[in-house]
Amino acid sequence: MKVLMANKFFFHKGGAEVVMFQEREYLLHAGEQVIDFSMQDERNSESPYESYFVSNKDYRKDSKLSKLNLALSFVHSREAVNKIAALIDKARPDLMHCHNVYHQITPSIISVAKSRSIPVVLTLHDFKPVCPVYLRLRAGQPCSLCLDGDFRHVLINRCAGSSIADSALLYAEATIQRWLGSYEKVDRFLAPSQFMRDAALHRFRSDQVVLLYNGVDTAEIDASAQDDGYVLYLGRLSREKGVETLLRAHQAAGSWDLVVAGTGPLQRDLQMRYRNARFVGQLSGQALKATIGGASAIVVPSEWYENCPMSVLEGMAYGKPVVASRIGGIPELVVDGETGVLFEPGDADELQGHISRLMDDPSLRARMGTSGRIRAERQFSIEKHNADLTDTYRSLMNASGG
Repeated sequence: MKVLMANKFFFHKGGAEVVMFQEREYLLHAGEQVIDFSMQDERNSESPYESYFVSNKDYRKDSKLSKLNLALSFVHSREAVNKIAALIDKARPDLMHCHNVYHQITPSIISVAKSRSIPVVLTLHDFKPVCPVYLRLRAGQPCSLCLDGDFRHVLINRCAGSSIADSALLYAEATIQRWLGSYEKVDRFLAPSQFMRDAALHRFRSDQVVLLYNGVDTAEIDASAQDDGYVLYLGRLSREKGVETLLRAHQAAGSWDLVVAGTGPLQRDLQMRYRNARFVGQLSGQALKATIGGASAIVVPSEWYENCPMSVLEGMAYGKPVVASRIGGIPELVVDGETGVLFEPGDADELQGHISRLMDDPSLRARMGTSGRIRAERQFSIEKHNADLTDTYRSLMNASGG
Protein backbone atom coordinates (compact mmCIF):
# COMPACT_ATOMS: atom_id res chain seq x y z
CA MET A 1 0.00 0.00 0.00
CA LYS A 2 1.28 3.44 -0.98
CA VAL A 3 -0.08 6.35 1.08
CA LEU A 4 0.58 9.96 0.11
CA MET A 5 0.52 11.91 3.39
CA ALA A 6 0.10 15.69 3.12
CA ASN A 7 0.59 18.20 5.92
CA LYS A 8 1.89 21.75 5.70
CA PHE A 9 4.47 21.21 8.46
CA PHE A 10 6.96 18.36 8.41
CA PHE A 11 8.29 18.88 11.92
CA HIS A 12 6.69 18.51 15.35
CA LYS A 13 4.86 21.82 15.57
CA GLY A 14 1.66 20.78 17.36
CA GLY A 15 -0.86 18.03 18.02
CA ALA A 16 -1.71 17.55 14.34
CA GLU A 17 1.93 16.80 13.57
CA VAL A 18 2.16 14.37 16.50
CA VAL A 19 -0.74 12.40 15.02
CA MET A 20 0.61 12.60 11.48
CA PHE A 21 4.08 11.36 12.44
CA GLN A 22 2.60 8.57 14.58
CA GLU A 23 0.59 7.33 11.60
CA ARG A 24 3.54 7.72 9.26
CA GLU A 25 5.83 5.71 11.55
CA TYR A 26 3.22 2.97 11.93
CA LEU A 27 2.79 2.60 8.18
CA LEU A 28 6.55 2.47 7.57
CA HIS A 29 7.06 -0.14 10.28
CA ALA A 30 4.20 -2.16 8.79
CA GLY A 31 6.10 -2.31 5.51
CA GLU A 32 3.89 0.17 3.67
CA GLN A 33 5.23 3.03 1.56
CA VAL A 34 4.62 6.61 2.70
CA ILE A 35 4.98 9.46 0.22
CA ASP A 36 5.47 12.81 1.96
CA PHE A 37 4.11 16.15 0.77
CA SER A 38 4.66 19.30 2.79
CA MET A 39 6.21 22.78 2.89
CA GLN A 40 9.93 23.49 2.87
CA ASP A 41 11.31 24.50 6.27
CA GLU A 42 14.72 24.31 7.92
CA ARG A 43 13.09 22.53 10.88
CA ASN A 44 11.76 19.68 8.72
CA SER A 45 12.54 16.04 9.29
CA GLU A 46 14.30 14.30 6.44
CA SER A 47 12.22 13.00 3.55
CA PRO A 48 13.16 11.44 0.22
CA TYR A 49 10.38 13.52 -1.34
CA GLU A 50 11.43 16.97 -0.08
CA SER A 51 12.22 18.19 -3.60
CA TYR A 52 8.46 18.14 -4.21
CA PHE A 53 7.63 20.25 -1.14
CA VAL A 54 6.15 23.70 -1.76
CA SER A 55 8.16 26.83 -0.98
CA ASN A 56 7.96 28.27 2.51
CA LYS A 57 5.22 30.80 3.22
CA ASP A 58 4.58 32.62 6.50
CA TYR A 59 1.56 34.87 6.10
CA ARG A 60 2.08 36.42 9.54
CA LYS A 61 5.60 37.67 8.83
CA ASP A 62 5.37 38.69 5.19
CA SER A 63 5.05 42.34 4.30
CA LYS A 64 1.72 43.83 3.22
CA LEU A 65 2.91 43.85 -0.38
CA SER A 66 3.90 40.19 -0.14
CA LYS A 67 0.53 39.38 1.39
CA LEU A 68 -1.19 40.98 -1.59
CA ASN A 69 0.96 38.97 -3.96
CA LEU A 70 0.26 35.78 -2.03
CA ALA A 71 -3.48 36.30 -1.60
CA LEU A 72 -4.41 34.11 -4.55
CA SER A 73 -2.05 31.31 -3.50
CA PHE A 74 -3.64 31.48 -0.03
CA VAL A 75 -6.87 30.22 -1.65
CA HIS A 76 -5.53 28.14 -4.54
CA SER A 77 -1.85 27.21 -4.78
CA ARG A 78 -0.75 26.66 -8.36
CA GLU A 79 2.64 25.58 -7.03
CA ALA A 80 1.08 22.92 -4.79
CA VAL A 81 -1.11 21.67 -7.64
CA ASN A 82 1.83 21.35 -10.03
CA LYS A 83 4.14 19.72 -7.51
CA ILE A 84 1.66 17.20 -6.14
CA ALA A 85 0.59 16.31 -9.69
CA ALA A 86 4.22 15.54 -10.53
CA LEU A 87 4.62 13.58 -7.28
CA ILE A 88 1.46 11.55 -7.85
CA ASP A 89 2.40 10.76 -11.44
CA LYS A 90 5.84 9.56 -10.33
CA ALA A 91 4.98 7.69 -7.09
CA ARG A 92 1.51 6.35 -8.03
CA PRO A 93 -0.03 6.34 -4.53
CA ASP A 94 -3.05 4.20 -3.72
CA LEU A 95 -4.55 6.83 -1.41
CA MET A 96 -3.93 10.39 -0.22
CA HIS A 97 -4.31 11.30 3.47
CA CYS A 98 -4.46 15.04 4.20
CA HIS A 99 -3.91 16.53 7.62
CA ASN A 100 -3.51 20.34 7.86
CA VAL A 101 -3.20 21.53 4.26
CA TYR A 102 -5.00 24.88 4.14
CA HIS A 103 -3.28 28.20 3.38
CA GLN A 104 0.27 27.08 2.55
CA ILE A 105 -0.75 24.00 0.52
CA THR A 106 -4.52 24.59 0.13
CA PRO A 107 -7.30 22.06 -0.50
CA SER A 108 -6.61 22.48 -4.23
CA ILE A 109 -4.51 19.31 -4.02
CA ILE A 110 -7.67 17.28 -3.34
CA SER A 111 -8.93 17.84 -6.87
CA VAL A 112 -5.59 16.70 -8.30
CA ALA A 113 -5.84 13.37 -6.50
CA LYS A 114 -9.49 12.88 -7.41
CA SER A 115 -8.77 13.62 -11.09
CA ARG A 116 -6.48 10.59 -10.98
CA SER A 117 -9.08 8.39 -9.21
CA ILE A 118 -7.14 8.38 -5.94
CA PRO A 119 -9.27 8.19 -2.77
CA VAL A 120 -8.78 11.08 -0.32
CA VAL A 121 -8.88 10.98 3.49
CA LEU A 122 -8.74 14.15 5.57
CA THR A 123 -8.29 14.30 9.35
CA LEU A 124 -10.28 17.11 10.98
CA HIS A 125 -7.70 18.45 13.40
CA ASP A 126 -9.72 21.66 13.63
CA PHE A 127 -12.96 23.21 12.35
CA LYS A 128 -11.64 24.81 9.15
CA PRO A 129 -14.23 23.29 6.74
CA VAL A 130 -17.10 24.71 8.84
CA CYS A 131 -15.38 27.79 10.34
CA PRO A 132 -13.19 30.07 8.18
CA VAL A 133 -10.98 30.98 11.18
CA TYR A 134 -10.80 27.27 12.22
CA LEU A 135 -10.99 27.88 16.01
CA ARG A 136 -14.73 28.64 16.20
CA LEU A 137 -14.03 31.78 18.22
CA ARG A 138 -15.71 35.17 17.84
CA ALA A 139 -14.33 38.03 19.93
CA GLY A 140 -12.55 35.41 22.00
CA GLN A 141 -15.72 33.44 22.77
CA PRO A 142 -16.86 30.04 21.39
CA CYS A 143 -19.05 30.51 18.34
CA SER A 144 -21.29 28.39 16.10
CA LEU A 145 -22.62 31.02 13.66
CA CYS A 146 -20.93 29.64 10.54
CA LEU A 147 -22.00 26.04 11.05
CA ASP A 148 -25.15 26.72 9.04
CA GLY A 149 -22.96 27.55 6.04
CA ASP A 150 -23.31 31.33 6.12
CA PHE A 151 -19.65 32.36 6.14
CA ARG A 152 -20.54 36.07 6.02
CA HIS A 153 -20.39 36.04 9.82
CA VAL A 154 -16.60 35.97 9.69
CA LEU A 155 -16.68 39.18 7.70
CA ILE A 156 -19.45 40.90 9.64
CA ASN A 157 -17.77 40.20 12.99
CA ARG A 158 -14.18 40.63 11.82
CA CYS A 159 -13.28 37.28 13.33
CA ALA A 160 -9.67 37.31 12.09
CA GLY A 161 -8.06 39.42 14.80
CA SER A 162 -10.60 42.24 14.27
CA SER A 163 -9.01 42.91 10.89
CA ILE A 164 -11.45 43.59 8.05
CA ALA A 165 -8.79 42.73 5.44
CA ASP A 166 -7.79 39.42 7.02
CA SER A 167 -11.43 38.52 7.67
CA ALA A 168 -12.32 39.30 4.06
CA LEU A 169 -9.53 37.03 2.85
CA LEU A 170 -10.74 34.16 5.04
CA TYR A 171 -14.32 34.73 3.90
CA ALA A 172 -13.21 34.66 0.26
CA GLU A 173 -11.16 31.52 0.86
CA ALA A 174 -14.07 29.66 2.49
CA THR A 175 -16.56 30.78 -0.15
CA ILE A 176 -14.32 29.85 -3.09
CA GLN A 177 -13.44 26.46 -1.64
CA ARG A 178 -17.14 25.71 -1.21
CA TRP A 179 -17.85 26.89 -4.77
CA LEU A 180 -15.06 24.63 -6.04
CA GLY A 181 -16.35 21.77 -3.90
CA SER A 182 -12.84 21.00 -2.65
CA TYR A 183 -13.85 19.53 0.71
CA GLU A 184 -16.91 17.84 -0.78
CA LYS A 185 -14.55 15.73 -2.90
CA VAL A 186 -13.01 14.13 0.21
CA ASP A 187 -14.00 10.46 0.42
CA ARG A 188 -13.66 10.15 4.18
CA PHE A 189 -13.20 12.69 6.97
CA LEU A 190 -11.68 11.37 10.19
CA ALA A 191 -13.14 13.17 13.22
CA PRO A 192 -11.01 12.75 16.39
CA SER A 193 -14.05 13.42 18.60
CA GLN A 194 -17.81 13.01 18.39
CA PHE A 195 -18.02 16.75 19.01
CA MET A 196 -16.00 17.37 15.85
CA ARG A 197 -18.05 14.84 13.90
CA ASP A 198 -21.29 16.56 14.92
CA ALA A 199 -19.91 19.89 13.70
CA ALA A 200 -18.79 18.41 10.37
CA LEU A 201 -22.22 16.86 9.80
CA HIS A 202 -23.61 20.36 9.37
CA ARG A 203 -21.88 20.32 5.98
CA PHE A 204 -21.06 16.73 5.04
CA ARG A 205 -22.94 13.43 4.73
CA SER A 206 -23.02 11.09 7.73
CA ASP A 207 -21.28 8.31 5.77
CA GLN A 208 -18.54 10.76 4.81
CA VAL A 209 -17.43 11.50 8.41
CA VAL A 210 -16.22 8.74 10.74
CA LEU A 211 -15.13 8.94 14.37
CA LEU A 212 -11.46 8.10 14.96
CA TYR A 213 -10.00 9.23 18.26
CA ASN A 214 -6.33 10.14 18.43
CA GLY A 215 -4.16 7.41 19.87
CA VAL A 216 -1.43 7.40 22.51
CA ASP A 217 1.43 4.90 22.59
CA THR A 218 0.88 3.30 25.99
CA ALA A 219 3.55 0.70 25.21
CA GLU A 220 6.17 3.46 25.08
CA ILE A 221 4.86 5.35 28.14
CA ASP A 222 5.20 3.83 31.57
CA ALA A 223 2.64 4.86 34.15
CA SER A 224 4.50 6.95 36.71
CA ALA A 225 4.04 6.48 40.45
CA GLN A 226 6.23 9.53 41.04
CA ASP A 227 4.43 12.52 42.54
CA ASP A 228 6.58 15.58 43.19
CA GLY A 229 3.73 17.79 44.35
CA TYR A 230 3.17 20.13 41.41
CA VAL A 231 0.37 20.73 38.94
CA LEU A 232 1.41 20.79 35.28
CA TYR A 233 0.11 22.76 32.29
CA LEU A 234 1.35 21.64 28.87
CA GLY A 235 0.46 23.73 25.84
CA ARG A 236 0.47 26.97 23.97
CA LEU A 237 0.34 30.19 25.98
CA SER A 238 -2.56 31.82 24.19
CA ARG A 239 -5.91 33.14 25.28
CA GLU A 240 -8.10 30.29 24.01
CA LYS A 241 -6.07 27.74 25.96
CA GLY A 242 -7.30 29.18 29.27
CA VAL A 243 -3.86 29.28 30.85
CA GLU A 244 -4.57 32.61 32.54
CA THR A 245 -7.62 31.10 34.25
CA LEU A 246 -5.30 28.45 35.67
CA LEU A 247 -2.78 31.07 36.77
CA ARG A 248 -5.52 33.04 38.55
CA ALA A 249 -6.66 29.85 40.31
CA HIS A 250 -3.09 29.17 41.39
CA GLN A 251 -2.59 32.72 42.63
CA ALA A 252 -5.79 32.55 44.70
CA ALA A 253 -4.91 29.17 46.23
CA GLY A 254 -1.29 29.68 47.14
CA SER A 255 -1.11 26.15 48.52
CA TRP A 256 0.15 24.14 45.53
CA ASP A 257 2.93 24.54 42.98
CA LEU A 258 2.28 25.15 39.30
CA VAL A 259 4.61 24.37 36.40
CA VAL A 260 3.77 25.92 33.02
CA ALA A 261 5.42 24.24 30.03
CA GLY A 262 5.00 25.93 26.66
CA THR A 263 5.45 29.12 24.72
CA GLY A 264 3.14 31.51 22.93
CA PRO A 265 2.04 35.12 22.46
CA LEU A 266 1.09 35.60 26.13
CA GLN A 267 4.32 34.22 27.55
CA ARG A 268 6.09 37.44 28.55
CA ASP A 269 2.97 39.12 29.93
CA LEU A 270 1.98 36.08 32.00
CA GLN A 271 5.48 35.65 33.36
CA MET A 272 5.52 39.27 34.51
CA ARG A 273 2.11 39.13 36.20
CA TYR A 274 2.17 35.64 37.72
CA ARG A 275 5.58 35.27 39.31
CA ASN A 276 4.62 32.46 41.69
CA ALA A 277 4.24 29.96 38.84
CA ARG A 278 7.27 28.24 37.36
CA PHE A 279 7.53 28.81 33.59
CA VAL A 280 9.85 26.24 31.98
CA GLY A 281 9.30 26.97 28.28
CA GLN A 282 8.86 24.42 25.52
CA LEU A 283 9.90 20.93 26.61
CA SER A 284 10.69 17.88 24.53
CA GLY A 285 12.38 14.51 24.79
CA GLN A 286 13.53 13.31 28.19
CA ALA A 287 12.87 16.66 29.86
CA LEU A 288 9.22 16.48 28.83
CA LYS A 289 8.86 12.87 29.98
CA ALA A 290 10.46 13.64 33.34
CA THR A 291 8.26 16.69 33.89
CA ILE A 292 5.04 14.79 33.13
CA GLY A 293 6.22 11.82 35.18
CA GLY A 294 6.78 13.95 38.27
CA ALA A 295 3.49 15.85 38.11
CA SER A 296 0.66 15.36 40.59
CA ALA A 297 -1.99 16.28 38.01
CA ILE A 298 -2.30 17.59 34.47
CA VAL A 299 -4.55 20.62 33.85
CA VAL A 300 -6.17 21.39 30.49
CA PRO A 301 -8.14 24.64 31.07
CA SER A 302 -9.17 25.32 27.46
CA GLU A 303 -11.74 27.96 26.59
CA TRP A 304 -12.32 26.97 22.97
CA TYR A 305 -13.90 23.88 21.45
CA GLU A 306 -11.00 21.46 21.87
CA ASN A 307 -11.09 18.44 19.62
CA CYS A 308 -9.06 15.52 21.05
CA PRO A 309 -6.08 17.10 22.83
CA MET A 310 -3.00 14.93 23.07
CA SER A 311 -2.16 16.51 26.44
CA VAL A 312 -5.21 14.76 27.94
CA LEU A 313 -4.34 11.38 26.42
CA GLU A 314 -0.69 11.63 27.40
CA GLY A 315 -1.59 12.65 30.95
CA MET A 316 -3.83 9.59 31.25
CA ALA A 317 -1.13 7.34 29.78
CA TYR A 318 1.32 8.55 32.43
CA GLY A 319 -1.21 7.66 35.12
CA LYS A 320 -1.99 11.25 36.08
CA PRO A 321 -5.41 12.64 36.99
CA VAL A 322 -6.56 15.22 34.44
CA VAL A 323 -8.39 18.39 35.47
CA ALA A 324 -9.97 19.85 32.35
CA SER A 325 -12.62 22.18 30.98
CA ARG A 326 -16.04 20.80 30.17
CA ILE A 327 -15.91 21.92 26.54
CA GLY A 328 -15.64 20.47 23.03
CA GLY A 329 -14.40 16.90 22.85
CA ILE A 330 -12.71 16.89 26.28
CA PRO A 331 -15.67 15.29 28.17
CA GLU A 332 -15.40 12.33 25.80
CA LEU A 333 -11.90 11.66 27.15
CA VAL A 334 -12.05 12.54 30.85
CA VAL A 335 -14.54 10.59 32.98
CA ASP A 336 -15.58 13.17 35.58
CA GLY A 337 -14.85 11.92 39.10
CA GLU A 338 -13.13 8.75 37.84
CA THR A 339 -10.10 9.62 35.69
CA GLY A 340 -10.08 13.29 36.59
CA VAL A 341 -12.32 16.28 37.14
CA LEU A 342 -14.20 18.57 34.75
CA PHE A 343 -14.96 22.25 35.41
CA GLU A 344 -16.75 25.06 33.60
CA PRO A 345 -14.43 26.91 31.19
CA GLY A 346 -13.13 30.18 32.59
CA ASP A 347 -14.25 29.48 36.17
CA ALA A 348 -11.06 30.03 38.18
CA ASP A 349 -12.83 29.50 41.51
CA GLU A 350 -14.19 26.07 40.54
CA LEU A 351 -10.83 25.12 39.06
CA GLN A 352 -9.01 26.20 42.22
CA GLY A 353 -11.37 24.14 44.37
CA HIS A 354 -10.92 20.98 42.31
CA ILE A 355 -7.13 21.23 42.21
CA SER A 356 -6.86 22.01 45.93
CA ARG A 357 -9.02 18.97 46.74
CA LEU A 358 -6.81 16.76 44.60
CA MET A 359 -3.61 18.15 46.04
CA ASP A 360 -4.87 17.51 49.57
CA ASP A 361 -5.63 13.85 48.81
CA PRO A 362 -2.73 11.74 47.42
CA SER A 363 -4.83 8.57 47.45
CA LEU A 364 -7.49 10.23 45.27
CA ARG A 365 -4.82 11.31 42.82
CA ALA A 366 -3.45 7.78 42.68
CA ARG A 367 -6.89 6.21 42.11
CA MET A 368 -7.79 8.64 39.34
CA GLY A 369 -4.39 8.23 37.72
CA THR A 370 -4.71 4.45 37.69
CA SER A 371 -8.20 4.66 36.18
CA GLY A 372 -6.94 7.08 33.54
CA ARG A 373 -4.13 4.73 32.54
CA ILE A 374 -6.55 1.84 32.17
CA ARG A 375 -8.88 3.99 30.06
CA ALA A 376 -5.99 5.11 27.83
CA GLU A 377 -4.97 1.49 27.25
CA ARG A 378 -8.48 0.27 26.47
CA GLN A 379 -10.01 3.16 24.56
CA PHE A 380 -7.24 5.35 23.14
CA SER A 381 -4.25 3.11 22.41
CA ILE A 382 -2.22 3.82 19.31
CA GLU A 383 -2.78 0.18 18.28
CA LYS A 384 -6.55 0.68 18.20
CA HIS A 385 -6.17 3.96 16.31
CA ASN A 386 -3.89 2.42 13.70
CA ALA A 387 -6.09 -0.65 13.21
CA ASP A 388 -9.14 1.54 12.56
CA LEU A 389 -7.09 3.81 10.29
CA THR A 390 -5.95 0.85 8.20
CA ASP A 391 -9.51 -0.45 7.95
CA THR A 392 -10.57 2.94 6.57
CA TYR A 393 -7.75 2.92 4.03
CA ARG A 394 -8.56 -0.62 2.88
CA SER A 395 -12.30 0.03 2.53
CA LEU A 396 -11.69 3.08 0.32
CA MET A 397 -9.10 1.32 -1.80
CA ASN A 398 -11.42 -1.65 -2.29
CA ALA A 399 -14.28 0.64 -3.24
CA SER A 400 -12.09 2.39 -5.81
CA GLY A 401 -10.77 -0.90 -7.19
CA GLY A 402 -7.26 -0.30 -5.81
